[in-house]
Amino acid sequence: MTAPNQEPEKKKDVLRETDDTARRLARELIRSARFGALAAIEPVTGHPLASRVALATDIDGTPVILTSTLSGHTAAILADPRSSLLVGEPGKGDPLAHARITLFTQARRIERGSDDHARLRRRYLARNPKAELYVDFGDFAFFRLEMERASLNGGFGKAYELKREDLALQGDWMQFAEMEAGAVAHMNADHSDAVKLYAEVLCGADPANWRLATLDPEGLDLAAGDDVRRLWFDEPLQTPDQVRGVLVDLAKKARS
Repeated sequence: MTAPNQEPEKKKDVLRETDDTARRLARELIRSARFGALAAIEPVTGHPLASRVALATDIDGTPVILTSTLSGHTAAILADPRSSLLVGEPGKGDPLAHARITLFTQARRIERGSDDHARLRRRYLARNPKAELYVDFGDFAFFRLEMERASLNGGFGKAYELKREDLALQGDWMQFAEMEAGAVAHMNADHSDAVKLYAEVLCGADPANWRLATLDPEGLDLAAGDDVRRLWFDEPLQTPDQVRGVLVDLAKKARS
């Protein structure tokens, strides 16, 4: 109880100031997530409905899901696009000691046959190759989960609130979409030795059949089976013609 004429005790602010370290952690969690928990509003009951979904990201870092119209969570986001996505896999020990992030999103369905659909289909299959069995079924659709804000928990005592611009690339990132498929195919076909070095030397991954899954202005996503590693560029690229030089420099760095 507050004594007469005494100011009430101020609530302690548990949030830290968002800095570049928090932004990088948030983007790392999103880019490297293989799956997440999607929460939507069940149309009939109004209850929150949580489902596990497989994930990929668009070039700008926006999460992408592929869902069947027969599933409950698809009906939910079609009726009300407001949704949340939790990503961040726990490791050994206390699961609450490991970083995770909740994204507050708006689900946007991607029209089949559009340029967006072709790009997301390619990027999604690069991360989830087994989905090729059903990706073209008529009852399946891609959704971009457009991020509005996020709550990042980097571990005990490390809480942050992030805005959209902290999470996704801004500016003209679509220019990279025109060259990405060719660049990825070229690296995997002709420079698989460099891709292996990126993963095992620069990312510290175990030896495996590593391949380049996707690339974007901020870095590379490398995959070997269920293992995904993110390799960040020192600085975000401004134009696609910078890609070749950066990849060459990364290979030289790994070999040295």
